[in-house]
Amino acid sequence: MVRKKEFKNHLAREKSPYLLQHVNNPVDWYPWGEEAFQKAKEENKPVFLSIGYSTCHWCHVMARESFQDPEVGEILNQYFVAVKVDREERPDLDSIYMTVCQMMTGSGGWPLTIILTPELKPFFAGTYFPKESVGRGVGLKDLLLNVRDIWEQKKVELVKSADEVTSALLDFAKTKSGELLDESHLEETYHQLRENFDKDKGGFGGFQKFPTVHHLLFLLRYWKRTADKEALDMVEKTLQNMRMGGIWDHVGFGFHRYAVDPNWLVPHFEKMLYDQALLVLVYTEAYQATHHPLYRQTAQEIIEYLLRDMRSSEGGFYSAEDADSEGAEGKFYLWSLDELKDILTPEEVETARKIYNVNEEGNFQEESTGIKTGANILHLSQPLDMIAKIKGIKKEKLFSDLEVIRKKLFKSRETRIHPHKDDKILTDWNGLIIAALARTSQVFNNNEYREAAVEAVEFIKEKMMKDGKLWHRYRADEVKVNGNLDDYAFLMWGLIELYEATFNSSYLQLALNLNEILQDKFMDKDGGGFYFTSEDTTDILVRKKEAYDTAIPSGNSVIYLNMLRLASIMEDQQLDQQALMIEKAFSPLVLNSPTGFTMFLSAVDLRLGPGFEVVISGETDHFLTKSMLKALREKYLPNITLILNSWNDDWLMEKVESLSEKRMIEDKTTAYLCSRGTCFAPVNDVDSLLGIVNKR
Repeated sequence: MVRKKEFKNHLAREKSPYLLQHVNNPVDWYPWGEEAFQKAKEENKPVFLSIGYSTCHWCHVMARESFQDPEVGEILNQYFVAVKVDREERPDLDSIYMTVCQMMTGSGGWPLTIILTPELKPFFAGTYFPKESVGRGVGLKDLLLNVRDIWEQKKVELVKSADEVTSALLDFAKTKSGELLDESHLEETYHQLRENFDKDKGGFGGFQKFPTVHHLLFLLRYWKRTADKEALDMVEKTLQNMRMGGIWDHVGFGFHRYAVDPNWLVPHFEKMLYDQALLVLVYTEAYQATHHPLYRQTAQEIIEYLLRDMRSSEGGFYSAEDADSEGAEGKFYLWSLDELKDILTPEEVETARKIYNVNEEGNFQEESTGIKTGANILHLSQPLDMIAKIKGIKKEKLFSDLEVIRKKLFKSRETRIHPHKDDKILTDWNGLIIAALARTSQVFNNNEYREAAVEAVEFIKEKMMKDGKLWHRYRADEVKVNGNLDDYAFLMWGLIELYEATFNSSYLQLALNLNEILQDKFMDKDGGGFYFTSEDTTDILVRKKEAYDTAIPSGNSVIYLNMLRLASIMEDQQLDQQALMIEKAFSPLVLNSPTGFTMFLSAVDLRLGPGFEVVISGETDHFLTKSMLKALREKYLPNITLILNSWNDDWLMEKVESLSEKRMIEDKTTAYLCSRGTCFAPVNDVDSLLGIVNKR
């Protein structure tokens, strides 16, 4: 018997885990590129564009239902040129066509389904489609056949529609410069967030709940500025309820992507690298603001998960872990009562059952049937210290017992089939992790975190910086895709944090070099602000420029923060003025929808002040130098920049002229503080240093 050779489409040479998931589909997928576009032109076929990512649950569903189906494959191959794109590998394309989908349908998501002319102009957009039509919902098979008929019979009208969509997209990418924002705009944003806040369970909105870290970072800054306790309460209620809910992995740590209910109970189970990084940052800042031990514990446990499960042997960090395993969403993370009985002692089962709300019926139900499965999502109904108080148990005893239970469950869970791990390494998301590790290394005085950040930077320098520029994606010893704005902005963020963690000025030098590339290749020299793509990127329909925060902060928001901080550290007035041009470029958009720009408004908060530029002159290892740094790092001071002046850094001494005048006084470590153009008398002790900081 001759075995039929397994079909492979044009994705076989790709390195993206998502594209490789589709390499054996009966659909003759092409990667985004000239080969596909030329075929579409020569054969006069529309382009069927499907955008997703390897850990996307509904992408898997659509693949199983349609893209693995020979009938759908035959239709696509005969009447279309099918193109697959990994949104994480090409966020520029995803951003363009997601905007198209939102313009045409009012919503978006993944998988993203777009149909284009051979010139890449879109005329149809949608997200997930089942294979067959049901009721009013059109299925993919009927959709494709309808588009085929219209393309053959009314192509002129389709092309005209595509031209109109493209024209609207070009208009959407333009910005109109405005004026600088003021404190009243911060207040208005706070009031809008408060109106949308869930006072019972924390978070924003009444249905699905996303972490939305940039909202929380803004609220912390607003509390610091105004002493409005309600702003801090909003942050704390959100962070505590997230930690208690099923969105937190109580066994292996880390946060799932979002909750599908308002109570943070039922997560969409995938874990994204960017979420972990941003949540480490906000839990760390919340700890600085309150010194609540839960926030420190949570930040450290997220990092434990990252270093254990998401770090490559080369020092970079992987992108994501899937929601699905063994073809079912969440299976890896769920527990039945019988499983607990097999793993734990009877006393431990009773403790786990009561604390983590485990029962025979289960609290997780199959999405398709709505039937409960007997599977439980572990979660808390109350904070552990409150449970201990109610039950009359010593808090330390309860924590100790639960840690024994957790370790047993973790050991057992490790024997299960793990979800797919997307092991590509992205510069932008690694920049966020570097920032988070560097910040926590300062606040918690942890050398392991600092070294992990250093190694990640070295990995990027060695593997993802070539030909004098950044590249976006690394996998299997291949770099691909020109670096985008987020790659440069987020890595710069990490480098600034790492300078303040190590006082190695090579990180500042690299950040400034990256900023020069941004100025040269990404800046809108007419309208201000930065495009998402370099002027060297040629295979896109339009160059987008935006500051709107999505699941991650926008590149323009982060680069604005970076430039303000670099201007402060380097005493560079030109850099400061360039930063203000970013604010003017986007201020009219911010005024229209301020809660969509909370990271940008955190930069405005920094610009408005009060803030501090602190230079500590002294030997690096001297106890007083360390004491001053520790005192500053333990406090919540979001608008502070730190320089260590230790006289062995010729580059920094040359670049920052005032450092030569800021010497130790009486051979003692000396702190120099300036704020809003006013410099205070230098001080030689921690109490005097904090006395100045606490008054501002």
